[in-house]
Amino acid sequence: MNFDDQLQRYFGTRDIDALPAAAMTAGIEKMRVDFGLEQDRARRFALWSLLFLLGQAPDLDAFEDPADREAARNFMDLMDAVPPGDGEGA
Repeated sequence: MNFDDQLQRYFGTRDIDALPAAAMTAGIEKMRVDFGLEQDRARRFALWSLLFLLGQAPDLDAFEDPADREAARNFMDLMDAVPPGDGEGA
């Protein structure tokens, strides 16, 4: 799952900063529905990760597999370790 492709799929643009609030809300809702329906563990994790970056991820108990919950915890820890501003303008 390519990040830019997911932005295009769920929000209709790759420029998330230009989205109106209603489009952001609708895209997040669609992602949450797809997350709930997705059977592929890797795709579920990718959707959860993008939702996390948007501040809208479901709780870790949304993952049935303990390994997936641990991977999500690790992702959260990695994101917390990134200094503010890193990666901007890339």
